[in-house]
Amino acid sequence: MASLPRWSAECVLDARALLGEGPTWWAETNRLLWVDIEANRVGLFDVETRDNRWLDLGSMVGCVVPTERGDLLVACANGFHRLDPSSGQLTALHDPERHQPLNRFNDGKCDPWGRFWAGSMAMDFTPGAGALWCLEPSLQSRCLVPNLSISNGLAWDLEASCLYLIDSPSLQVVAYPITPGGELAGPARICLQIPADWNALPDGMTIDQEGMLWIALYGGSAVTRWNPKTGDCIGIVDLPCTQITSCCFGGPSLDRLFITTARRGLGTEACAQQPLAGGLFCADVGVCGPAADRFAG
Repeated sequence: MASLPRWSAECVLDARALLGEGPTWWAETNRLLWVDIEANRVGLFDVETRDNRWLDLGSMVGCVVPTERGDLLVACANGFHRLDPSSGQLTALHDPERHQPLNRFNDGKCDPWGRFWAGSMAMDFTPGAGALWCLEPSLQSRCLVPNLSISNGLAWDLEASCLYLIDSPSLQVVAYPITPGGELAGPARICLQIPADWNALPDGMTIDQEGMLWIALYGGSAVTRWNPKTGDCIGIVDLPCTQITSCCFGGPSLDRLFITTARRGLGTEACAQQPLAGGLFCADVGVCGPAADRFAG
């Protein structure tokens, strides 16, 4: 890894988030959406002023996405909700896992067809207790991938011909073929493997305009760039804290890589050694990303 291209990241918000996650660029407002899962809140970060406004939701929130109606959609421990970004008011839509009260939603994104995909996991990390759900614009949801342990990063390739998915304990990114309408069309294939001796879990993920995947390494102090066609790691963003959770491209030109981190579980000594843990970071990595898709419902 020493010979790979490397970049550094700047802390743009010393947020001290417990479990910062799920960054998504909201182009219409020039803001970065993100969540602090275990603090039950959604952040709206102004990249120009570096001001961040928190919306407290009262329930663990795994991810947030913009909608074509101009509001937000969130996946919480108690299901899918609409969120008014002005007032912070929640409107419940549907809880597909109400029969599993010890589960919560984790990472999620919208696809090119305007649907919201969100994965779940058990709060006590029970293996196989989670699943990947798809919420249609009609507000009907479907379970499309069952028996996941920690459903995490999602990305669609630039041709919209496959869905990339991370189930963190597997240390893999798998690719599902999809139809022209976005439906899963067959079993997954393994497209890359995180080495076990890195002692890190693959977490959130995004894709760039060259079709390369950027994967946050929880426990690995880095975001790594991968070629999904060859399975090779081709670049590293170094960070000054260990628990790197997710990333996305943002900014007016979609040329800045925003990175979320966490400080959950870090003791006093580790926090002293990593004072910026839980911060929001940004890196210039010389490539742009695609615009984030919005929920069509």
